[in-house]
Amino acid sequence: MFWGPLSALGVAVALATTALDQGSKLWLLYVFDLPAKIPVRLTPFLDLVLVWNKGISFSLLQQQGPLGQWLLIAFKAVAVALLLAWLARTASRLTAVALGLVVGGAVGNGIDAFLHPGVVDFVFFHITTDTVHFNWYVFNLADSAIVAGVAGLLYDSLLGDRAAKAPRSPP
Repeated sequence: MFWGPLSALGVAVALATTALDQGSKLWLLYVFDLPAKIPVRLTPFLDLVLVWNKGISFSLLQQQGPLGQWLLIAFKAVAVALLLAWLARTASRLTAVALGLVVGGAVGNGIDAFLHPGVVDFVFFHITTDTVHFNWYVFNLADSAIVAGVAGLLYDSLLGDRAAKAPRSPP
């Protein structure tokens, strides 16, 4: 079964996520011209930078050669297919939205492998004080969608209406 009662919702979220992700990347690269302006300080703790990530989300599994890049694309394609199969079977709106976010983020980052030298990462969160120096990964909207989707899946599986509950004791 490849289509379920909430597949349209999940696919709509995935398409919107992919469009927002790709739109932000294309705008930053070709309209705002981020490569010519980096770094762009937005706040004392948030900058726009440009990093070509040759791995998956948050720079995991970095690959330099074409074989490694194609293996990562294949891995992403298999992951998306499995997530869409899960989407076809879900009865939870939260799970459908969460899966849509993860799929949309994976597709958005996957498109970058064909259009650019790597995934376009541009959000840099950091804290620098006299006593603290903290740098987070450079990420993008697709990465944020994946994290939000995973958080939604965890919430729904652990605390949602369909989560496994301990049996109640009789009154």
